[in-house]
Amino acid sequence: MSRLLLALLLILPAAFAGEARLLQWSELIPEGAPPPPPPTPLHDLSQLADALAAETGPAARQQSPAAPVVEALDGIVARLPGYIVPLEMDGEGRVIEFLLVPYFGACTHVPPPPSNQIVHATSELGVRVDQLYQPYWIEGPLTVEPTSSELAEAGYRMVAQTIELYELD
Repeated sequence: MSRLLLALLLILPAAFAGEARLLQWSELIPEGAPPPPPPTPLHDLSQLADALAAETGPAARQQSPAAPVVEALDGIVARLPGYIVPLEMDGEGRVIEFLLVPYFGACTHVPPPPSNQIVHATSELGVRVDQLYQPYWIEGPLTVEPTSSELAEAGYRMVAQTIELYELD
């Protein structure tokens, strides 16, 4: 019941807020904070099997689990591109709770990015699990709220009201 109430409290202000603000991942990092380290590249294809096998092993250690966030973003309606890392699925095989991350493989193939580069999202819409290898736009009310999952710490939370395949606007 409290999750439903929280979702309603997040959705109702968004209904009156107008157009979503297009965000870039760099805008989730406060001015003066260190930039995130680049993702670990996987150039040697002979290591691909090791990287894929790591998905079933313990999660890689997160780079900065308590990175600073941009408090001014709290409560805005945001539109952000990224990749979906599933956390929970519904009975129809759709991902309804996930982490949105800036690059493919984050949290599974390479260590998770800093928490200010992860958005913990929920959505009744969901995304089919067989479509997770492509980027998406997600849109909805954004809150500055740390959350924790078995994969990583996130600095932001969103109730995704829209989930679309990524295409440049």
